[in-house]
Amino acid sequence: MKLISVLGLFAWLSLATSVAGQEWPYFVTYSHALEEPGNLEVEFRGVQASPKYGNDFSSATIEFEYGATAWWTTEVYLSGQHTSNDSTVFNGYRWENRFRPLLREHFINPVLYVEYENLNKADRSLLEVVGHDSISDLRLPNAESRSVTERELELKLILSSNVRGWNISENFISAKNLIEPEPWEFGYAFGVSRPLTLVAGSRDCVFCRENFSAGAEIYGGLGGLDGFGLKATSHYAGPTVAFNIPRGPTVSFSPSFGLNANSVGALYRFKVSYEFQQIFSHFHRRAK
Repeated sequence: MKLISVLGLFAWLSLATSVAGQEWPYFVTYSHALEEPGNLEVEFRGVQASPKYGNDFSSATIEFEYGATAWWTTEVYLSGQHTSNDSTVFNGYRWENRFRPLLREHFINPVLYVEYENLNKADRSLLEVVGHDSISDLRLPNAESRSVTERELELKLILSSNVRGWNISENFISAKNLIEPEPWEFGYAFGVSRPLTLVAGSRDCVFCRENFSAGAEIYGGLGGLDGFGLKATSHYAGPTVAFNIPRGPTVSFSPSFGLNANSVGALYRFKVSYEFQQIFSHFHRRAK
């Protein structure tokens, strides 16, 4: 648990002075919202699960998301996990980039997503589900799975709409192992969410309805080029909720429930995120 604690402590200390950003309460699904140019969001997210016939595990991921331009957001992830009756391991990193070709709001807003992953097979972050990922992958002992490093290219087509206060987002995911001659794998994620109210109250308060948003998401694998479809794939669905604390962090939680025998019975997801506004301008003023 030391790695998990260190990542969590680092995230908390990094977020000591910041301004919270409003965001949709998704854990796997992406909307068309990008980070504001010059802003840096630091996020700690975790997932806990008890796979049937396997050991309980807790995964921790810390993310640094920077708004490079109005149409480009870039992000770095560092992940680790602890498995009961086994060990604690560092899994590796991801480098993600999202590009929004249409800056104005449209009925459907597309975003192009490109990510490079350098992770060992002991990764338990479950940031997406592709191909034939299943519960059997989560039963492997760390000594066996951490010895295999996977370098992957992941692409996503993100389609997102805001309609009468609702956000509706659809993601189509494709991933390719850059080391082994394996076929492209596919997956999906779909989410809907809405603030509890669209009208802010006349007085400042912490637990006002406008500070909460709720929704649901469903995600899973779609096989690969050697067998596209739902056969031997895993799928999850569950509610999501986010609490945007005024002048503080955004805290989100979601229990995702497995929809078939290839899935874990339940995944308990949580995250805490803060946003630093104009981070480099802040350091520049301090240097003067």
